[in-house]
Amino acid sequence: MRRSSLLGILTLFPLVLATSGCVFRTRPVEETYSKAPLVQSSQQGLIDAIDKQADTIRSLQATVDIDTSAGGAKKGHVTDYKEIRGYVLARKPSMLRMIGLMPIVRTTAFDMVSNGQDFRLSIPPKNRFVVGSNAVGSPNADQPMENIRPQDIYDALLIRRVDPKSEIAVLENGYEILHDSKGHRVLQEDYELVVIRKSGNDWKISRRIVFSRTDLHPARQYIYDDQGDLTTDARYADYKDYDGVGYPSRIEIARPAEEYDIKMNVLKLEINKPLKDEQFVLEQPPGAVMVDLNRPQSSSSAPATPPGR
Repeated sequence: MRRSSLLGILTLFPLVLATSGCVFRTRPVEETYSKAPLVQSSQQGLIDAIDKQADTIRSLQATVDIDTSAGGAKKGHVTDYKEIRGYVLARKPSMLRMIGLMPIVRTTAFDMVSNGQDFRLSIPPKNRFVVGSNAVGSPNADQPMENIRPQDIYDALLIRRVDPKSEIAVLENGYEILHDSKGHRVLQEDYELVVIRKSGNDWKISRRIVFSRTDLHPARQYIYDDQGDLTTDARYADYKDYDGVGYPSRIEIARPAEEYDIKMNVLKLEINKPLKDEQFVLEQPPGAVMVDLNRPQSSSSAPATPPGR
């Protein structure tokens, strides 16, 4: 068919529909674009901002309120743990300790520590003391707390610099979906820095850092494993000035594979306060049963070792 004939048919098509009784309906779009003023930056500018923040923060000590959810589609239900007062210590290069207290009574709900390679986790309400490598998971679905790794929290709290020796970063212009005061969806442009890591002879996605275009602060960080699976989805909001450093006062850390979600509201934060080695030491509490995840695990339950063995 010649192009002129095709154009003629397309031109007559709306007239045919109109005369045959077809009704056209115009409907509003669900999203609108944000009218907030946007800040410009470059790929190198965003990399420099990440590197500067990473170099500036050598340690942090925070008092936080924690809401935690465990479970999801795999487990078939979700359990929420609300209003836990928490204390977080982090020191570079890879030390983290996090303590959670039960609501009202303020007894210890959990106490965990990591040196970047191994972790220790005390759960007094369950009378359990879990130890193991950060890389090993818990086979016990009935103990969701045992899936939490301090190192994953550390990586979300302190965004790493882009290492020019092993990583490259590329900039993508994207958008995020927000909601206005009436709950309507609003599209707002963002910057997305995709960090790709050298792994042997291959290059693999390592992180995706999303920057808000209203202030150029990181708003979200996706962290991936060597297979390209999303391991951590961290959100950052309500940045405040702490000791001259801009840092988010609300942080949400989701781990989709383990099906847990941690929300932290920062009540107090001190940057670069000296932290001692003994603050990152966690001993097995008297009477607590040890679970060593580095040992072969049963499919039904984790083996336990009584204290002193």
